[in-house]
Amino acid sequence: MLARIDLRGRTADPRRVLPRARLDVDAAVETVRTVVEDVRDRGLAAVVDATEKYDGVRLDALRVPAAALTEALDGLDRGVRAALEEASDRARRVHNAQRRADAVVAVAPGAVVTERWVPVGRVGLYVPGGLVAYPSSVVMNVVPAQVAGVGSVAVASPPKPEFGGRPNPAVLAACALLGVDEVYAVGGAQAIAMFAYGVDGVPPVDLVTGPGNVWVAAAKRLVRGVVGIDAEAGPTEIGILADDSAAPDFLAADLVAQAEHDELAGCLVVTPSVELADAVDAALGPRISSARHRARVEKALTGQSALVLVDDVDHGLEVVDVWAAEHLEVVTRDAAAVAARVRNAGAIFVGPWSPVSLGDYLAGSNHVLPTGGTARHTGGLSVQSFLRGIHVVDYTRDALAAVADHVTALGGAEDLGAHVEAVATRLR
Repeated sequence: MLARIDLRGRTADPRRVLPRARLDVDAAVETVRTVVEDVRDRGLAAVVDATEKYDGVRLDALRVPAAALTEALDGLDRGVRAALEEASDRARRVHNAQRRADAVVAVAPGAVVTERWVPVGRVGLYVPGGLVAYPSSVVMNVVPAQVAGVGSVAVASPPKPEFGGRPNPAVLAACALLGVDEVYAVGGAQAIAMFAYGVDGVPPVDLVTGPGNVWVAAAKRLVRGVVGIDAEAGPTEIGILADDSAAPDFLAADLVAQAEHDELAGCLVVTPSVELADAVDAALGPRISSARHRARVEKALTGQSALVLVDDVDHGLEVVDVWAAEHLEVVTRDAAAVAARVRNAGAIFVGPWSPVSLGDYLAGSNHVLPTGGTARHTGGLSVQSFLRGIHVVDYTRDALAAVADHVTALGGAEDLGAHVEAVATRLR
């Protein structure tokens, strides 16, 4: 089923031969540029027109009424509500531990620098609603923003004709459960532009976060600088580093689980065991046949997915670090020790009892993660995503005098005499 890539005995950088979904954000930028600029220039009318064109809904109002949020929560299946409550509680406990305290440093007598961690004032959180609904993404975006202390939180999610021109009720219910009452029935590039520029009834935000399709990623690229963004999220992906101690059927189940997200999902199994590779391939057959989203799964697994053979686990570590998966499972002997050596991954799942799907919902970790190899330089969504470090400098006259000669030397070296004078005039 899966293509095979044999890297045994090879020492060259393998990234050129490892599969990854092609996501042409540059091309998408040109497509959505007119939408983003139209929202910037015409505001509310442009959002309404774009929503009718792309979502088939003519909106009378962008904001979802409070009564609709309450109704969605009241109508939510009890089991789903309990699961969302538990997911929120676990996520809140993990994210509470991320909140940094202000740091006060006495550099010298009378010279104090404080680093304050200040939340952004207002955020726009995007919750996708394409192939499936993602109430879990409400949890993953809202909880760290709330823990960070963001004062104004707004959510946007695409409207659906089958839900009366509102977002999926499960998304609305999750918002209500978390106390978010500012929710907009707007999706795609027009939602990102709405948050960035503001329209009648929707104040602009300082930061936009949340996953989405290529059009959302392209819109984020266009408004970056006008507002902050978390990342340009691409198709989801899973990497699995496994040896012959792994259960083939577990790995096959995890591959199918990731592939059902998107036909562009990337799935990579890296192993030194040919026997395990064969067994995983065999286990995939019946799981694919019975998959609810079989066509989607098949396209992902026959597209940008592969079984990669390596010399040993050490070699496998080199390969997964180069691929830098959004999600990486380590299913080997001494899995915790092996996982501790991984440098590049959005999130790491250790051993046979920590599947990626756990992280999607109940692990307590955040599932908004870097994709497309960007885990080499970027982390997932966290409390820090919503905070800014601000240095507060507080010197006495004596403390300033103590470094005046150094300022004179450096200001002279850079030919910035006014810098030197700004200090000297205070000390005459």
